[in-house]
Amino acid sequence: MTVNAIRLRGVGKSYGPTRALADVSLDIEAGTVHALLGENGAGKSTLIKILTGVLAPDTGTVDLFDERLDHDGPQAAQTLGLATVFQELSLVPHLSVEDNLFLSNPPRSKFGWIDLRRQRAESRHWLDLVGLGDIHPGTHVGQLSLTQKQLLEIAKGLAKRPRILVLDEATASLPGNDVDRLFNIIAEARREGLTVIYISHRMTEIERIADRCSVLRNGQLIETFDARSRSHDEICRMLAGREISQVFPPRRPVPADAPIVLDVSELSAVDKVRNISFALRQGEVLGIGGLEGQGQKELLQALYGAIRTAAGSVTLDGKPFKPAGPAAAIAGQRPVMLLPEDRKTDGLLLAESIRDNMLLSVTGKLSRYGLRDQAAETACSRAITQKLAIKIASPDAPVSSLSGGNQQKVLLARLLLNEPAVYILMDPTRGIDVGTKQEIYSLIRSFANSRIAARPFSFSPQISKSSSACVIACSFSTAASSGVNSPATPSTRSISWKRRST
Repeated sequence: MTVNAIRLRGVGKSYGPTRALADVSLDIEAGTVHALLGENGAGKSTLIKILTGVLAPDTGTVDLFDERLDHDGPQAAQTLGLATVFQELSLVPHLSVEDNLFLSNPPRSKFGWIDLRRQRAESRHWLDLVGLGDIHPGTHVGQLSLTQKQLLEIAKGLAKRPRILVLDEATASLPGNDVDRLFNIIAEARREGLTVIYISHRMTEIERIADRCSVLRNGQLIETFDARSRSHDEICRMLAGREISQVFPPRRPVPADAPIVLDVSELSAVDKVRNISFALRQGEVLGIGGLEGQGQKELLQALYGAIRTAAGSVTLDGKPFKPAGPAAAIAGQRPVMLLPEDRKTDGLLLAESIRDNMLLSVTGKLSRYGLRDQAAETACSRAITQKLAIKIASPDAPVSSLSGGNQQKVLLARLLLNEPAVYILMDPTRGIDVGTKQEIYSLIRSFANSRIAARPFSFSPQISKSSSACVIACSFSTAASSGVNSPATPSTRSISWKRRST
């Protein structure tokens, strides 16, 4: 007899005039991996918040293992055995790893005190399970990398020993070996009866892990089907409601005599970046790739002025470029701007409006006599919203109300309004659906093709498809630069990273 872990009947939710979910009815079988698919803004996040008790539906009911979920807070869902690993981190950076793992349910002694010895032992167990065995449980979370924080979030969810585990874009910042480890954990837990709701925009992962799939579009449940009964193209059409023929826009060849905009020579910064040299020409998209922690982030931060350089030189349009900090990099006549790796932690002011987030770095330019010009700001934000096709109900709504893809576009709008000489884009499509990825890749290509001193710089898993040239980072920890490798014409230019002998 089939047992349903989750039963939704007629679930609906609206935010003012915006309908986020409309009459969603769905059964999810216990002991299965059920993929929830949809573009950014399709209603997935709202549905997950209703499942976890964060939001109450306007209509409909939610049952977990045949028990009605009372929407009086997340604790009700946790009591019924549901745990969630959200895409956006929920860790407390100034607390230790072990305190974060057991923040809501620390192990206790028979007298009710927190059992610190048991907490330390259990912390080591869960850290070992997710591949963080080399992290001391007493380490402050603020010292961890983004990948390590994501793995800690997964360990935190598993430590609750749930009957239902929701993974919301849990692999968006994980390298392949950690994804493999997570899938092995899921397979083992599934055999023991765990039900997994898996949300991802990576179709290859869905094909590997899911038993059944449900597609949401514009707040409506389009179809539920066996995972391997639809082709990749069929699912993409279902997600977007249209044909997506080409995710990556065509590349335009960069002339060999195109002027050099950014010239990096023997640059060193912190321990991971040593003697890096390359040149970036006008109209070129340069991709930087490599495993997590190999120095890509530190290199881009050094170029942006966020960390100090130890040696070497950088020129911008032939002039020395050594900003004292990010503010100096942005304030120059030819700005250099960075799209951060984690948009919610490092990029957006979540409580502020969409308009204020877009115009954050150009408010002064739009002011009159030192006062904000509301008419100019409204006209500017409206124009850039239309240009980038950002889906918003109102520019005055908090930016936190937008989907991940539209939040990313808000950050791109902020960069574009400054007309920078160099765009530094750190994993610009992390956690973004295939339709929005297509739009962002087209934007990146249009920045470069416009010849208006817009030179995108990015690193992401898709760099070989979107870049005119590709920088490959193999081991930045002891690395030296020797050239660039172009995806289309490998012999044209090459940059590789050679391990230094110690």
